[in-house]
Amino acid sequence: MNPRTQKIVIAGPAGAIECALDRPVGEQEPKGLALICHPNPTQGGTMDNKVVQTLARAFVELGLRTVRFNFRGIGKSEGGWDEGRGEIDDALAVLQALRSPGEPLVLAGFSFGGYVASQAALRLPEEQRAQRLVLVGPATSRFDTAAVPADTLVIHGEQDDVVPLSSVLDWARPQSLPITVVPGVGHFFHGQLPLLKSIVLRAWSA
Repeated sequence: MNPRTQKIVIAGPAGAIECALDRPVGEQEPKGLALICHPNPTQGGTMDNKVVQTLARAFVELGLRTVRFNFRGIGKSEGGWDEGRGEIDDALAVLQALRSPGEPLVLAGFSFGGYVASQAALRLPEEQRAQRLVLVGPATSRFDTAAVPADTLVIHGEQDDVVPLSSVLDWARPQSLPITVVPGVGHFFHGQLPLLKSIVLRAWSA
């Protein structure tokens, strides 16, 4: 993401997991950890996806240590596609390796990564729960995206042709969960990444 990005490899349930860490600039002490899950590996998703990097920039600006990682079988991460099951285990392994005891946590994900983040959040013990979830274009039409806390930030493009907005609304309706809909925008937020970043930043300032 920038010259200060630190690349490390941790041990995961299917072998090595490749991670990228970014810290707030200057001497600022991080306010917590943000973990971001990337889109579907079978569709070319990696931790270097532009939406994932945009989320990382937003979280760094908010003063959080930020971690992106490649799911099993992608980049330098070992193993192979596990249809969403093992990928949740990967996310939890990264948290276990890199989160300090008691450190505040934000869990985020784009598309398939939104599904993973929602399911990983459910598996954390009460005392380790995430302070907030951020889901962008969550793949509710393709994967069993879990119900999420009421303060979860969900951002979706009006013209998403990968995950229809109607699917996200059907998932959100039983939860009475508000969705931030970006008019005229598709799944990958082409040309609107600065707006996506500002929506995240505004959600925190609010």
